[in-house]
Amino acid sequence: MSQVSNKVKWCLNKAERELEETGLHRGLVKSEPNMDFAEKHMVKAEHNLNAALYFEKGGYSDWSTSAFFYCLYHCFLAILRKYGYESRNQECTLAVIEALKEEGVIDIDSKFIDTLKITKVKETDHSVIKMREDFQYGVELDFKRKDEFDELTKMCKEFIYAAREIIHSQ
Repeated sequence: MSQVSNKVKWCLNKAERELEETGLHRGLVKSEPNMDFAEKHMVKAEHNLNAALYFEKGGYSDWSTSAFFYCLYHCFLAILRKYGYESRNQECTLAVIEALKEEGVIDIDSKFIDTLKITKVKETDHSVIKMREDFQYGVELDFKRKDEFDELTKMCKEFIYAAREIIHSQ
């Protein structure tokens, strides 16, 4: 069993334990595929991209990084819902995406996965997770480099398109 498959199994067990103990979970639950929820996640992804652009126009581009992050993340959640998973944990979400890719179920560019992985921060040119944490916990109020903002905008648009292709494929 691969490391990714072990992580997915751990996430499923974590959620099961937490649901038994508290009725809530911060893991991964296997469910029926739900295209309605997949589409709603895509709408939320687009909403978050629009929010990022809105924040930047209004002088609050530091908040754009969180909106970019959640744009990408909701694309992942949409894919999970298509394949019958509900996640409430970023690591678990990425583990399922990687497992689906590893199994050949989906074809997805690794750059979309890597930009949200804390373990890939040093290897990724535009790590959304690093930028989000820098802005969220730091004191900067705006992007110093417009090219970084533009690159994140482009990445979100590309991933919205790619995620829609995945959720609407057979």
